[in-house]
Amino acid sequence: MSMRSFSDRVRHAVLFELIGIAIFTPAAAWLFNQPVAHMGVIGVVSATVATIWNLLFNLGFDHALIRVTGRVAKTMPIRVAHAMLFEAGLVVLLIPFVAWYLGISLWAALMMDISIVAFYLVYAFVFNIAYDRVFPVPQRKADGRTAGRALPA
Repeated sequence: MSMRSFSDRVRHAVLFELIGIAIFTPAAAWLFNQPVAHMGVIGVVSATVATIWNLLFNLGFDHALIRVTGRVAKTMPIRVAHAMLFEAGLVVLLIPFVAWYLGISLWAALMMDISIVAFYLVYAFVFNIAYDRVFPVPQRKADGRTAGRALPA
């Protein structure tokens, strides 16, 4: 069974967050009428938490997928579930910080985050499809070696 290497997972998480924060910070500052610096802090803290969550969630999701289906290939419904579960977990992790940092209620932070989640749901879906096409999971040959491009583990 082929899975992504640790270094490939790191590359995936870092690229996801760097591209996401480059889009998020100016758009959120404009949308929520907040200073770019405040949204930058929210973005950096969120990206840090999301990067760690991304690594842990994707590893756990792939192991669960192998246990349930016997493979890591993702159908369209599995990709939708993957994106939604990832974002739901991230909301639970980030809402208290956003509320505290911006001095708003948990409810206001949740309402703000719903907009952000909508963006990241679409972004995660598109990013992961693109990432899988640019960096496909290496396939194992009958002798156990990997074929295709892959970073060393």
